[in-house]
Amino acid sequence: MIMILCITPNPAVDRTLTVPGIRLGEVSRAAHALVAAGGKGLNVARVARAFGAEARCAGFLGGHSGRLVAELAGREGLCGGWTWIDGETRTCVIIVDPRGGEATVINEVGPEVTPEDWARLTAQVLREAETAEHVCLSGSLPPGSTTESYATLLRGLRDAGRTVWVDTSGVALAAALTVETVGIKVNGAEAGAIVGWAIETTTDALTAARELHERTGAPVALTLGELGAVLVSETGSWHARPPALKIVSTVGSGDAFLAGLVVALAEGATEPEALRRAVAAGAANARSIGGGRFDLDEFNAILSQTRINGG
Repeated sequence: MIMILCITPNPAVDRTLTVPGIRLGEVSRAAHALVAAGGKGLNVARVARAFGAEARCAGFLGGHSGRLVAELAGREGLCGGWTWIDGETRTCVIIVDPRGGEATVINEVGPEVTPEDWARLTAQVLREAETAEHVCLSGSLPPGSTTESYATLLRGLRDAGRTVWVDTSGVALAAALTVETVGIKVNGAEAGAIVGWAIETTTDALTAARELHERTGAPVALTLGELGAVLVSETGSWHARPPALKIVSTVGSGDAFLAGLVVALAEGATEPEALRRAVAAGAANARSIGGGRFDLDEFNAILSQTRINGG
């Protein structure tokens, strides 16, 4: 069975509230609440398991909230080799209005970590990676992190012969781009901040992805919301677009995309077919509430209507 190690440096307790017709400044009542182990890597693991892969989780956890994340993850079968720190794991609140198809996300910053914490995380991750050929590092870095610590972890995984994908932004993304052969998954805003210009069209996305690919020599996937996504590698470039859908919440769609891409590639799919599956996974996620949760029958229906074109 395919094993994927999913690393979330800054996990959270995700509290998703469904609030129909919410209006700021007024008292509202949630129609439904979902509390789950949160963070982008946990969403990746959730979707990877849905696609039949085995997934393990890693990252920093601390305090009562950290213990809750570990417990909630364990209930889902998301086993983890967590690195425990002082401080309290953050809580993030996602407010979904099913009438509008949009979500408001309020993310706490996260607990402070030290260089010693990063050294322990790196050692833990390298041990966990001994049984996983594929590794995904997803999300933000907690306060106190350095880009050198992050890059050292990436280089260690690469040098151990693992296939590594990164989904992050800002200084962490800039650091990842200095480590050759690390695959990059970004959205338009994240890529635009790096290349220095707005990414608004498929052509823009392909140009930006090619620029990032030249820096790392590894595949680059760039997501564009309802426009789909592009993938650029040394063998070619492609664009895939899902059918028009009524969106419920896009929270976790990029994580579902990454899981779909990595699992498909691990199973031996061609790069364009892997991109098609990834786009369908991200679209299916946008049809439900809760990151990394969707119906496989709906995924298959969307996949049958997802088109792929050469760049």
